[in-house]
Amino acid sequence: MTFTLMLNFIIRLEFPFCEVIVLKIGKVRKITGVSARSIRYYEEKGLIKASRRENNYREYDEGVIESINTIQLYLGLGLTTDQIRDIIFCKYPEQQAHKEKDVYCEELLHLYQSRMEEVNRQIAALTEAKHRLSDKINQMIQQR
Repeated sequence: MTFTLMLNFIIRLEFPFCEVIVLKIGKVRKITGVSARSIRYYEEKGLIKASRRENNYREYDEGVIESINTIQLYLGLGLTTDQIRDIIFCKYPEQQAHKEKDVYCEELLHLYQSRMEEVNRQIAALTEAKHRLSDKINQMIQQR
């Protein structure tokens, strides 16, 4: 037996009176600050899951908020959605279809090491650019 109460989000009470909070995509968007288009893309890439109502509207459980925040963190680190999917499945191997679950985790070490090397190269390049700019600024000040 299911009862639905419409508010800013949907609360579905199901027998035996377990409360499950279900959010529409608009509410998820407002809470996370992520566009609906991105949320749909994360779903398409298998990073998050949504159920569908009879009218084909997406419904997300409240755990999707943490998942989206995690995805945003990894994207901010410069990882791709495919790499993020591998990370998520390494953390939750029961969710992946790959039979050799430890393969992804071992690959993640290499992924992290590779990403760290790339970040260090970028830091070195930015540091060099900073020194050159500083030198140019000092030269210009002295030539005033």
